[in-house]
Amino acid sequence: MLSIARLDIADARILIAAARAKAEAIGVPMCIAITDESGNLIAFERMDGGKVTSTTIAIDKAYTAAAAKKATHEYGAASQPGSPAYGINSAIGGRLMVVGGGLPVIVGGAVVGGIGASSGTPTQDTEVAQAGVDGLLATMSTVSRPL
Repeated sequence: MLSIARLDIADARILIAAARAKAEAIGVPMCIAITDESGNLIAFERMDGGKVTSTTIAIDKAYTAAAAKKATHEYGAASQPGSPAYGINSAIGGRLMVVGGGLPVIVGGAVVGGIGASSGTPTQDTEVAQAGVDGLLATMSTVSRPL
């Protein structure tokens, strides 16, 4: 029997709020997705002005980061011609994302979920996702509650 740590809806709301605050600060409305450790969607927000096409991209970035336990930008370099994971972006029906903006959420050394952001540049998307993770971790360090 396994015991699995995973994000819950309260965690997802914290992640989205912190990511949204960063997106507002940089002036780029985003689509923000939160998944559990298996890549299943927990929560999603498309800010006013977030690109409609970024809806699926944000969800797939969060899916990739959680399920593969790796930041999506790490797959970018590894998926280039001649690299060890060349062509991996076509795996899983094309859901595996290889551009920045998807990060695993790691607590206590375990991947407990993923966050994906999309509508800006890959760097902006990654900054927004990182702000979400940072917001959750800051909340966890100030509030005593199990994950």
